[in-house]
Amino acid sequence: MRSFRRLFAPALLAAATLIAPAYADAPIIQTRFTADPAPLVHDGVVYLYTSHDEDDADGFKMLDWRLYSSTDMANWTDRGVVASLKTFPWAVQSNDAWAPQVVARDGKFYLYTPISVAGSPKNVIAVAVADTPAGPFRDVLGKPLIAPENGYIDPTVWIDKDGQAYLYWGNPDLWYVKLNRDMVSYSGPITKVPRIIDYQEGPWFYERKGRYYMAFASTCCSEGIGYAMSAKPTGPWTYKGPIMDHDTRATGNHPGIIDYKGGSYVFGFSYELNFALTPIHHERRSVSVAKFTYNADGTIPNLGWWDKARAPQIGTLDPYARVEAETIAWTSRIKRDRDRAFLWVPGVTTAQDDRGRVYVTRTADRSYIKVTGVDFGASGAKAFRAGFANGAPNAKIELRLDRVDGAVIGTMPVGASGAAGQWREASAAVSGARGVHDLYLVFRGGDAPSLVDVDYWRFDR
Repeated sequence: MRSFRRLFAPALLAAATLIAPAYADAPIIQTRFTADPAPLVHDGVVYLYTSHDEDDADGFKMLDWRLYSSTDMANWTDRGVVASLKTFPWAVQSNDAWAPQVVARDGKFYLYTPISVAGSPKNVIAVAVADTPAGPFRDVLGKPLIAPENGYIDPTVWIDKDGQAYLYWGNPDLWYVKLNRDMVSYSGPITKVPRIIDYQEGPWFYERKGRYYMAFASTCCSEGIGYAMSAKPTGPWTYKGPIMDHDTRATGNHPGIIDYKGGSYVFGFSYELNFALTPIHHERRSVSVAKFTYNADGTIPNLGWWDKARAPQIGTLDPYARVEAETIAWTSRIKRDRDRAFLWVPGVTTAQDDRGRVYVTRTADRSYIKVTGVDFGASGAKAFRAGFANGAPNAKIELRLDRVDGAVIGTMPVGASGAAGQWREASAAVSGARGVHDLYLVFRGGDAPSLVDVDYWRFDR
């Protein structure tokens, strides 16, 4: 098994010192296993749709699709489940809520995903629609958009400048079709694309400055991320090389590429958190992101791997506005080895109630949330307040700066918070919180598996 230190060098460094400028940790989501990143930029926000490996997955065990959002590329807010296999009641309810993509058109949001149906071949492409990026998405066809065939997985959609939308998909071959304006039907034939060098699966199709790109998971196994380019949306495609090298830390992969606030970003995944917990390979994946710059000719540089390329934080986080507690740059639980080094173990997770409220839970003693690049301003903060429920009698939240064992700026006692599910707010005085810092919320208070559930927090001047 690879050492914790090599697996999590960027995260351990972030836990030990304040990084300036701050960077997104790798992987960017630690509250659960995520894969198949599908970013969408809408109204100044990055919405990141992912598939979701269950905690006890051995092979593929995937039941729903989740959403995360960010405006700074370093702190990510869990928006909960936006669709599940139950969204498509006509499909086989198995374990294959595989790679999605969401696109926006005419005020609606369209989720495309592979689904299993009875018989063989079993794979189809389905589509669901929502009124907002956060869903919930609903099935509008009651049947597949693309009829079953072997390898019909991993859909990707781009709407071109002339309004024509294209749907690509496939493993190990690549197909496409032209979608109609309604985005839930198509015209013309399904066309198989001539073989692209190193193509395996997970296509990501887009246009930028008159050039068309087809990024993809490169030949298994292991899988990196490669790409091809074309002068037209339907090819021919010319292979250009790797974006991420083949690496044994990812037997699979799936790219997602966007431009956001003047920068370009590639998403993908590895098995870092799985291997942090066990040397045994399970299908439990984790999404990362890296920033890059296109070459003058439009080509994309080889970034190597997630330990060589990351995404810097854009701006800072405002602590005086409401911050959802599930906004997290990193989470773990404090443990010390004989060298007194901090090691990664599972930290907090999130839950979602029947009203759609997402909140932080599994706040065991010494678990913590790191929020990066928090700007307290020159005058500083005077108080901290949080909305919480299900508090244990001795529970408290320590507020620390820059390190998980850094200076304590305040402590908010939680205590028993009444009936289960009864939400309330409490506050505590703080001092010494000025300027820009990483903020650590450290949960303390006994042996309960979860000391308190937290919905939101903010500081007062």
